Amino acid sequence: MSLLTVQNMSIGFGGILALKEVSFSVEKGEIFSILGPNGAGKTTLFNCINGIYKPDCGQATFDGVDITGKRPDQIARLGIARTFQNIELFSHMSAMDNILLGRHKFMKTGVIRSLFCGPSVRREEIANREKAEEIIDFLEIQAARNQLVVNLPYGARKLVELGRALALEPKVLLLDEPASGMNLEERNDLIHWIGDIRDELGITCLMVEHDMNMVMQISDRVLVLDFGEVIALGAPEEIAGDAKVAEVYLGQKGAEHA
Repeated sequence: MSLLTVQNMSIGFGGILALKEVSFSVEKGEIFSILGPNGAGKTTLFNCINGIYKPDCGQATFDGVDITGKRPDQIARLGIARTFQNIELFSHMSAMDNILLGRHKFMKTGVIRSLFCGPSVRREEIANREKAEEIIDFLEIQAARNQLVVNLPYGARKLVELGRALALEPKVLLLDEPASGMNLEERNDLIHWIGDIRDELGITCLMVEHDMNMVMQISDRVLVLDFGEVIALGAPEEIAGDAKVAEVYLGQKGAEHA
């Protein structure tokens, strides 16, 4: 059974269909990428999967559970974490504190008990900080640990957001344009980390990305959307030779240079 399945998912805004009967499945351990020009529905699809939007029709199933219409926090607790196209961090908190926010589902101590700071509270705090330190070491952002996010360069902020998602210990990680705004060196490092997230942490990755070279380099399978519809699905080499995909991207480039 597939880890994540989307069946006939559609959603419209103001009479315009953003997704049109989109169907696909993601297997455990895959790096599955979604390509498409601007406005193709890629982020909308992520929003439907993690509960920000409720689709008009269709279904999303995760690990045997129907997650269609569930709240984002319920879906996160089931094991789906996410990064965003536009960074969503608390700018005036440290990198460490932002990553610790991803540990919320593991924090059992209530507000009243935490005020007294008993042994169980201290043990929980230590355990969660140790996990956050592991993530900081994994992503090699030790220098950012105690800095306010607002003072960090853009690439480091992207990694802090990735670290917060990893702190949830997800089964599936949704990466929405993780390389946007990064320089070439940062992108190369990110390719390495995504591979390690799958291979070392055992996390299945579902990625939206515009960098065709990056997608072709690290993906097991690629789905291509255009105007909310699936126009191709297959291995990277199949997608690279697909005539419809070439037409979509060449058409987009032609429009940009018109």
